[in-house]
Amino acid sequence: MTRWVMVADLERCVGCQTCVATCRHANATSPAEQWRQVLDIESGVYPNVSRVFVPTGCQHCADPPCMHVCPTTATRQRADGIVTIDYDLCIGCAYCEVACPYQARFLINEPHYAYGVAMQNEMERSDHSRVGVAQKCTYCVDRIDFGLENGLIPGVDSRATPACANACIADALHFGDVDDPNSNVSRLLREQPSFRMHAELSTDPGFHYIYSAAPEAAVETAGSTAVRTGQSDQTRNQGAQPARQEHWNWKAAGNFIFGGAGSGLFMFVALTSVWHDEMYPAGWAALALIALGLFLVLLKIGRPLRFIYVLRQPGRSWMAREAWLAIVLFPLAALALWFRTPALLVSAAIVAMAFLYSQAKILREAKGIPAWREPEIVPLIVATGLAEGSGLFLVASAQLATARSLVEISAVAAVVLAAWRSWVWRTYFIALRREGAPGRTLAILGAFRPWFFGFGLALPLILAASAFVTPMLTLPLFALCGLGIAIAGAALKFVLVDRAGYNQGFALTSTPTRGGLRAGQPIKPGWSMS
Repeated sequence: MTRWVMVADLERCVGCQTCVATCRHANATSPAEQWRQVLDIESGVYPNVSRVFVPTGCQHCADPPCMHVCPTTATRQRADGIVTIDYDLCIGCAYCEVACPYQARFLINEPHYAYGVAMQNEMERSDHSRVGVAQKCTYCVDRIDFGLENGLIPGVDSRATPACANACIADALHFGDVDDPNSNVSRLLREQPSFRMHAELSTDPGFHYIYSAAPEAAVETAGSTAVRTGQSDQTRNQGAQPARQEHWNWKAAGNFIFGGAGSGLFMFVALTSVWHDEMYPAGWAALALIALGLFLVLLKIGRPLRFIYVLRQPGRSWMAREAWLAIVLFPLAALALWFRTPALLVSAAIVAMAFLYSQAKILREAKGIPAWREPEIVPLIVATGLAEGSGLFLVASAQLATARSLVEISAVAAVVLAAWRSWVWRTYFIALRREGAPGRTLAILGAFRPWFFGFGLALPLILAASAFVTPMLTLPLFALCGLGIAIAGAALKFVLVDRAGYNQGFALTSTPTRGGLRAGQPIKPGWSMS
């Protein structure tokens, strides 16, 4: 077998950015993106401060999360471990971008030029197939394939080696076959200690970092300081700190908001259809909400005319499964509502619940966003969708129901579900703090907590209790109660997706010892740990 990997020597890299410039030239990338980056990271506390330059890029993982989430099969993995993108299949949904823990995916929706307007050389080399789709480092796969076809050895012969490794002036970047025990990279990894970034996420990255081992005395001297420094929020390392993802904006949040609320509302319509047929109009409203959410997604993707490609990968991608469930849900639910058939409505409600669950799993599989990959996100999104649906059903029943008992039962159900949602939210937040997350994520969610509990639980409880003891205002108070529960759920999803969606950032488990005078320090800028 063959597996191509990159090895970066942290002792040798001088931060000259030659690999960055060479990559941009070799791949004609836009000024808005850098497939190869070199981070400038400082660690320690004065006077014991160290500085290290860290090359980064696509890690070509053996278990790539970007490939698993891709709904169109645009992202694939070759037998030699190289992860590729088919620009003709990508729809620009940016799911791979939020799934990548290494910030190695890029998506631009319009051409960018170095001086604002296109120069002649930029026009000649511009590749419009990359606009509106995901792109990333490919290890210069065309050079590798050319070399293999002509008897050259990638990593040894320059014409068969990635451009960045060829250009490195300090001999800090090395490329080769890690499955070959006699290759250059295998020898380096045997001779020097190494680590891989974010190895705890089990992606098995193909980008290794080597460094010099520290003397035992130095390790003993700097041990406790290293751990503390590695977990602190260091504002000087802006390039390495977690950054808020840009492409899943309010439109993506709208899909989770309207899709979840519509699914929950439809379930309550189906449950009450056996006894109260006056609630059928609310079922049409539920379908309209789900459709609105999906329409917002269509507006978000970079290549909307390719939307049908989202159906290509239901075996792996939860986004593809969501699309397939929507295709089943709409005609089934429409038939059930048109003919007023409770059995069909219940069947459609089961599909709607599967749709809601798939939305929760979409966030769960985004490994690059710590606030989303937390396992407790699944019950949180499900509970929020059901609570939103119950709130909207309470609003609808206050307008449509002929039996006061239905409104009262709906109010009790809505308040109970709001309380359950609050408990799940608390469980989620505690788990997130325990596992660790970007400091900005925890700060944003922490600031939102009192508002969520106040407007999502306390106020609805007060309104519902007042409705039971104020006959003249019963229906308006119940409607306000339901509306408050629904709005609080929408606000929670908006904050989670659009505001608290900070990526993984970068981390080093060891840094160079710089002459062996003291131990290299682990560092994880911008993170908060329990």
